[in-house]
Order: sequence, then structure tokens, then C-alpha cells
Amino acid sequence: MSNLGVVIVSAGKGTRMKTEQSKQYIELQNKPILVHTLEQFHNIKEIKHIHVVVGSDDVKQVESYKEIYHLHKVTRVIPGGKERQDSVYRGLLSFDESIDWVMIHDGVRPFVTEDDIMACWRKAEEKGAAVLAVPVKDTIKLVNENMDVLSTPDRTQLWAVQTPQVFRLKELIKAHENAKEQKLLGTDDAMLMEMVGASIHVVPGDYQNIKITTPDDLEYAQFILAKKITSNNMDGE
Repeated sequence: MSNLGVVIVSAGKGTRMKTEQSKQYIELQNKPILVHTLEQFHNIKEIKHIHVVVGSDDVKQVESYKEIYHLHKVTRVIPGGKERQDSVYRGLLSFDESIDWVMIHDGVRPFVTEDDIMACWRKAEEKGAAVLAVPVKDTIKLVNENMDVLSTPDRTQLWAVQTPQVFRLKELIKAHENAKEQKLLGTDDAMLMEMVGASIHVVPGDYQNIKITTPDDLEYAQFILAKKITSNNMDGE
């Protein structure tokens, strides 16, 4: 497989969590959420280069995780920008020319599996760009500012996009620079690639690959992790 760099985006403040500390540093089973996420990638032998983008005040804290949790594949910890898009761009520019592909992942998605990470990478190499996603379960309504329903999109064509998302590094840098020139903010990196005409392939993911952003998410995450620990203990008996 081609040379891959991973950008873990973890610079957000997480106001929806309503906690004093940023959501990525809240502990699950005595370990920060961000560390759980990093370990998912660190444990994959094909991955060698992990760069973490964090808040400017958190660089030293995350640098310390490298030694505490033996995360030697985390080769750079980078201060982020004002918006997520700015933080990703800084992460992209931190790689040298030896990196062909880049994988972007949210620091608060700790339950992504190795199988899904590798499937997304392989599909990107085959198709040019790939994202993890799951089919939407609920009926979706398009509404106006008065909360009046305008239309109901066909649910069979709707997918909830997750991370990781994988692209050629040079192409994603160009997409970010295009968005910057146009003064556009995308909700994810795939959207920026779409703006420059790229074709994005969807890889079916897992509903447990949640983004922990609210207290309800945190409660569900604790349940998922406890279930995984119980399952691992049973497998070891």
C-alpha cells in the first residue's frame, strides 16, 4: 500500500458537552477519549505517521501522551486554527513529500475499527477518494427558518458520513486552498473535494463509530466501551 499519513483533528472546544475541559480529554475507563482514538490507529502496523492537531494551549499535554501511553507513531503535535478546516489544513502541510495519501479522522471518534480504517484506505487507493458512512435510519425533512417542512429527500440515497476520510495529499491541499480563496467553509473534507469536482466513494461503516459531542454521546460511549471490555474478557477465558 502507498505511504499514508494520518491527521487526527482534536482542536475543538466542545461547547455542547457542557464541561470545563474539552471533550477529547474527558476520560473513558481512566484514559482520555483522544488516547483511545490514537490507539486505534497506532495499533495498525501499516500506519507509520500520525499527526495530531490540537488547541494551542493543549500541545504540551498531548505531547506528554506520547510517552505516557507509548504512542511513538505520533510524530507531530500541531496547534490548530480558528476553524476545523484551518486545523486540518495545518495538519496537511505538516507532512513531507514522501506521503502520498492522507487520512483525516475526528479525535472524538474512538470506536472506529481497524477493518473499517483499512477498508477506507484500500477503497481510496482504488477509487481516488473514500469516506466511511452509514445509511440514514430516520426520515429526513428539509425545513425553512420557520420550521415549515419543504420536502422529504429519498432516504435510500442518504448516508451519514463519518471519518476517516482518505484522499491524495496534494489533491486535498489544493481543495483546501480553493475553499480558502472562495472563503468557503465545508462541514467535512469530502465537501471541499466535491467543490473541485472530485468523485468520492462511500465505504459502509459502523453505527458505533460515533462522534462524542454531547453528554448523551458520552453515556453511550461508556456503554460501548464497557461492552467491548466484557467481550474481550470473555474471549480471553
